[in-house]
Amino acid sequence: MNRRSWIRNTGLLTAASMTGPATHAGLVADKPVLKIAHITDVHIREGDDAPNRFKKCLADVLKHKPDFFLNGGDSIHAADYKDVTRETMLGYWKLWDECTATLKGYEIHSCIGNHDPWWAAPSKEDEMYGKNYVVKRLKTPGRYYSFTQKNWHFVILDGNNEHVSLDDEQYQWLEADLAKLAPGTFVLLMSHYPILGATPMLAGGGGHSDYKKLKNLFYKHRDKVRICLSGHQHLQDHTEYNGVQYCCNGAMSGFWWGKGDAESAAPNYYQETPPGFAMLELYADGRVVNTYFPHRY
Repeated sequence: MNRRSWIRNTGLLTAASMTGPATHAGLVADKPVLKIAHITDVHIREGDDAPNRFKKCLADVLKHKPDFFLNGGDSIHAADYKDVTRETMLGYWKLWDECTATLKGYEIHSCIGNHDPWWAAPSKEDEMYGKNYVVKRLKTPGRYYSFTQKNWHFVILDGNNEHVSLDDEQYQWLEADLAKLAPGTFVLLMSHYPILGATPMLAGGGGHSDYKKLKNLFYKHRDKVRICLSGHQHLQDHTEYNGVQYCCNGAMSGFWWGKGDAESAAPNYYQETPPGFAMLELYADGRVVNTYFPHRY
């Protein structure tokens, strides 16, 4: 695909990602209180020159001057397959560390993707087995957690449970976390999997099975909850329901860093979505703009 075609395609996608009531933000004089980079589904591995391409992507993200990064999971290629050895899994994480070292000085708040945990360990007692090791490698407070910056509250969820859902302990924690927020605090949630949207209908793997339960909880806190971010599907989708934006922000790796298949609209695309990342502008009054930026690497 030539450069002119690439610009035409990416421009259309970026414009589409900004549809909805929040798009008027660019017409007002006030500035966002936070600018957040959302990267997801990096699937880092050695093949297809993925590490160098990922570093170039990160350099592009930094040009937007984000305050910090949200990483939506599937950071490494695929540790979850039955035949993955310890050495392969550790190799993936080594590449992740080397690439993200270019972000020195930036906070990276991550969630766990379905491909991140290593389930083929000799036993469940192995220190590298499962999600606890992912928490350690991503340097997060836990498999789910929250934090607040400015008047925005960020909730990071773990949907890697039965039927793609929040376990009871996590759901009760989320209820309490939202309930204790002061008026005038706005909420951004991130899960690896979509909670609502079109993408579960278009790609395998699906989204949260507890979407109605979560939708009801968000409606209870509709004065606070503003946006839910996800990845997993490698597709870009922007849906709004009950005043909450649901943004599935494609994949940094596109077609897993590969050239694509018969359904790819162009090289490196997954179906009609090019590889890319999102930038979010968060405003003091609860407005939020999510813009998807395709990359060309």
